[in-house]
Amino acid sequence: MDFIPYRQLADTDLITPLYKDYLTHFEKIAPFFSGDYRDGAAWKSKLGRLQNKTYPRAKVQRILNEQNREYHSGIKSLANIDLLGNENCFAVVTGQQVGLFGGPLYTFYKAVTAVKLAEKLSAEHPDFQFVPVFWLEAEDHDIDEVTSMSFITMSNEIATVKYVPGGRPSDKPPGAAGSIVIDDSIEMFFQQVETQLPKTDYSAGLLGTMRGYYKPGSTLLQAFTGFFNHVYEDSGLVFLNPNHTEMKRLLSPLLQREIESNAEASKRIIQTSAELEEQYHAQIKAKALNLFMFHKGGRHLIEPSDSGDYFLRNTRQRYTKEELLVLATSSPEIFSSNVVTRPLCQDTLLPTVAYVAGPGEIAYFAQLKPVYEFYGIDMPIIYPRASMTLVEEKVHKVLEKFSLELAELFGDADAILAKVSEQVSEVKVDALFASLERRIAEAVNEARFGIQQIDPTLNGAVDGTLQKMMQMVEVLKQKTQKAQQQKEDISLKQIRKAVMNIFPAGNFQEREFGAVPYLNKYGPDFVRWVSNELVIDRFQHQVTML
Repeated sequence: MDFIPYRQLADTDLITPLYKDYLTHFEKIAPFFSGDYRDGAAWKSKLGRLQNKTYPRAKVQRILNEQNREYHSGIKSLANIDLLGNENCFAVVTGQQVGLFGGPLYTFYKAVTAVKLAEKLSAEHPDFQFVPVFWLEAEDHDIDEVTSMSFITMSNEIATVKYVPGGRPSDKPPGAAGSIVIDDSIEMFFQQVETQLPKTDYSAGLLGTMRGYYKPGSTLLQAFTGFFNHVYEDSGLVFLNPNHTEMKRLLSPLLQREIESNAEASKRIIQTSAELEEQYHAQIKAKALNLFMFHKGGRHLIEPSDSGDYFLRNTRQRYTKEELLVLATSSPEIFSSNVVTRPLCQDTLLPTVAYVAGPGEIAYFAQLKPVYEFYGIDMPIIYPRASMTLVEEKVHKVLEKFSLELAELFGDADAILAKVSEQVSEVKVDALFASLERRIAEAVNEARFGIQQIDPTLNGAVDGTLQKMMQMVEVLKQKTQKAQQQKEDISLKQIRKAVMNIFPAGNFQEREFGAVPYLNKYGPDFVRWVSNELVIDRFQHQVTML
């Protein structure tokens, strides 16, 4: 196991200045957050504030029990739900979209970070209890993002296989991704996976498990939670699906205030963004109303019109503010949060001490502190998720062979290829044979003088001999060049494979690949092994050997 400081990766486009400072110089960005995740005093202060807040614990607890029993969550998760009813119990929350088979690897890293952080806080604050909660972003309508999976094929190429509900793209606006019911076209997806996924001793069992959860009649949310609980068995993680009628009723006052507020949240975001952009970037683009609405199977942003009313984007549906307020009271389940209101919903329902966030989410939260203040909600401490690259033995051997550091692969692949090409091309073939030809010519010409002394008529034979020798040298040169080219091609091919494993498509491995290729190669205990290996409090990029 090794760690790469983020300052070594800061020159890549994948590490923003905001994220780097959050991990290495928190004091620079502290005013935009509610507390330093490394400061024990910040945690104590946060717990003190939470104790003075009231939450709908009993109602949320009952709903979570129903949901997690449906998701086949383990005994430890159900016990954690019971703990949430206690006034001294707080939630460590993370969340993600319901991507196929758990989505990218970082989804599992977020979940493991939340589980381990809850355990860490329980040990450090024995008077309190802490429960890891996974907020299912099942209302998101980005169907393409949650229905694809990438892996390295048997022919050592990256394949991206997509599940297309109905077998063909739909022209209709997508609704909540988690509510999509899997149909028979999922078999087309599995056939592509079976054809391209490398065959191992674990393949048959894994594909059987995948088919068992992603089967016709199940929703993407049900499949996600079932598969997640299967590969990360009895972790204690509690799943929360906010797309639930009773959950939305608990959020009705928040929805009403957002509608009534005359874009106050957006005004505050704009002001914060101006301050933030003096040094960093602003991730959130403010909306006049930070809510979507489900309408005729689609999920549409609610936007203001020139007349002062509101309309649903890409529809002809219009509402007055009064009509929206009535709906927020009578039918809150038709509303859906956006990036601004989602964390507010989360921290209205749950006594959230910390949210485990990735780089993009940390940038979101940097703009939200004044919005939390406006709503009177206590902003959680934002804890960076652990980040890890898995290095297989074959890749490690290639790095050792060419004396490469792993961090070098997180950048310009052409620069690495040039470096290796230079290594394997230490012998300059043209110069070598030019020298050889010169020495042969010199030796033959030196012999020519003596031969002419003996028999001048042999001069032609000397020329013929020299010509034949030069022809033989040329044949040897061509063979040498071909051998060197093959050696270089093999070396560059090895480097390309290593880059493809470590930095696929110019991105971190954890963002491109999911758990499936590793479950396929290393067996059903892979995620549990990851949970044991992942270090959550170094705040550097972890490198782990497989």
